[in-house]
Amino acid sequence: MWYLYGFVLLAGVANAVQAGQNGALSKGLAESLTAGLVVAAGTATCILVVGLLSGKLAWPTATQALAVPWWGWFGGILGGCIILAQFIVARQIGAAPFLGLLVTSGVVTSIVLDHFGWVGFETHPASLWRILGGVLMVAGVALVAAF
Repeated sequence: MWYLYGFVLLAGVANAVQAGQNGALSKGLAESLTAGLVVAAGTATCILVVGLLSGKLAWPTATQALAVPWWGWFGGILGGCIILAQFIVARQIGAAPFLGLLVTSGVVTSIVLDHFGWVGFETHPASLWRILGGVLMVAGVALVAAF
């Protein structure tokens, strides 16, 4: 199970590097939306190849598709918004403030999502320690952004 944490750590590193790569792509192509389509095509290709190689790629049945909550279908749109933010904002404010804000806002939001069990998460109360952790992250990203 611990290897999953390592995988997430690598994804965090990739997220930081990707923001710079996407910014360079957007600048080089002189159009954020075109760059976004290139990134989306690369993402889809990666998932397709891994799915085919692992044998875990299957078209959902109608029953499976209908069982998904309506909000479950919008994750791709949110992912697109994150990529657009990378193109438009990351190069202007820098990698550390961009990723700091992205991760911190995600953690603070996740505390709320966990507390109420929204969007399919198990309920985990927003304890004093979790809230303090979120506050410390906000303070930390403020320091990173200011200096």
